[in-house]
Amino acid sequence: MEALETIERDKGISVEIMLQALADALVTAYKRMPEAAEEAEVEVDVETGDIRVIAQELDEDGNVVREWDDTPNDFGRIAAQTAKQVILQRIREFEREMKYEEYAGREGDIVTGIIQQTDQRYTLLDLGRVEALLPQAEQVQNERYEHGSRLKAYIVEVRKTAKGPQIVVSRTHPGLVKRLFELEVPEIVDGVVELKAIAREPGHRTKIAVSSNDNNVDPVGACVGARGSRVRMVVNEVRGEKVDIVPYNDDPSEFVMKALAPARVREVRIHPDTGTAEVIVPDFQLSLAIGKEGQNARLAARLTGWRVDIKSETQLAEEEAGGGVDYAEGEWVTSASGELEWQPAEGGEAISAAAAGYAAPEGGGDAPTPPAPPEAPAAEATTAPAVTPPPPAPDVPTPDVPTPDVPTPAAESVAPAETEEEAAPREVQPVEGTTVD
Repeated sequence: MEALETIERDKGISVEIMLQALADALVTAYKRMPEAAEEAEVEVDVETGDIRVIAQELDEDGNVVREWDDTPNDFGRIAAQTAKQVILQRIREFEREMKYEEYAGREGDIVTGIIQQTDQRYTLLDLGRVEALLPQAEQVQNERYEHGSRLKAYIVEVRKTAKGPQIVVSRTHPGLVKRLFELEVPEIVDGVVELKAIAREPGHRTKIAVSSNDNNVDPVGACVGARGSRVRMVVNEVRGEKVDIVPYNDDPSEFVMKALAPARVREVRIHPDTGTAEVIVPDFQLSLAIGKEGQNARLAARLTGWRVDIKSETQLAEEEAGGGVDYAEGEWVTSASGELEWQPAEGGEAISAAAAGYAAPEGGGDAPTPPAPPEAPAAEATTAPAVTPPPPAPDVPTPDVPTPDVPTPAAESVAPAETEEEAAPREVQPVEGTTVD
């Protein structure tokens, strides 16, 4: 009994639990002996430690009819061996249960561990009494985990297995950044500042939206800290990942405008029927608003919950001027009569150039460049779809007209007047080897 009391102090397992486990194990050992009764129970004297086996006889209804002491002569040796095995097994089971209960309710919490092992499949973190598993899918691509270094991770799942609890942690979960801010910003823990939304692309950029429940507290300033001290600690923990902190606003247009920071937005038009936020930015801010490979716009859409459609002022002006007309699919062909006709790609009757509004002017001459086709009217829900206009017809060749030859007067050349000596006929000097008549 003293040994059980010592185990209770060291391991935290009560004496009653171990005695009950010991009694159950002794009953199983007794039933394996020859001439053992079908029903029996084991009594353990807490004060003296004596063990007795009480055999039982039951009737058809399961009631106890008779009881007698059926303790075997050598049951003390059997009880000692069984007690040792049962107590050790019970200690292992209790430790596993205690470890599981310690982390079972901590999903969504942050833990600090020491890196023990790293391979292509997973990384093991030593949390003290247990080990945590960091799978490859939960690791940031550009991070390197050195053996023996400390690492903070986010608990995503706690599994109960036969070998004990299995804790799965993550370095890519957005909750990691949220918990890091809670560690660095006491206003968040106190409820003065609230994290409304978070969007993250691990290893690259994170956007968080914060609001304040106190008009005297700036939520963005509280998260940034004096000279950026608070946000710098978070950035160092996520190993240089950029963090954008924007103020939350109940107005969707204002929220989308702030979420696209650092780009400056001129106007935001909200379309609730399609869930789209149409964003107008200056031309020189278009690339900044979209971000590298669309990263800034993508994170803003996740943060706000709106589909973000970014347009420059030039693109908006072209659309409003009707420059975005779609043309029908097909090609211009020449009919048997030599007239240009538009043949739709889906088949059907051909349309002449004159019917399409691209006819050449009367009187001959080169055909002018055809004007842009009119925009097709928008189709209503109950009418047939609008007909998409064909593209402008090519230039119509003009037949060759013979032009009469008109003698062109010789150009008069004005030369300086000759003197009398220069005007007199000159004597021709014969050239050697030639005959002059």
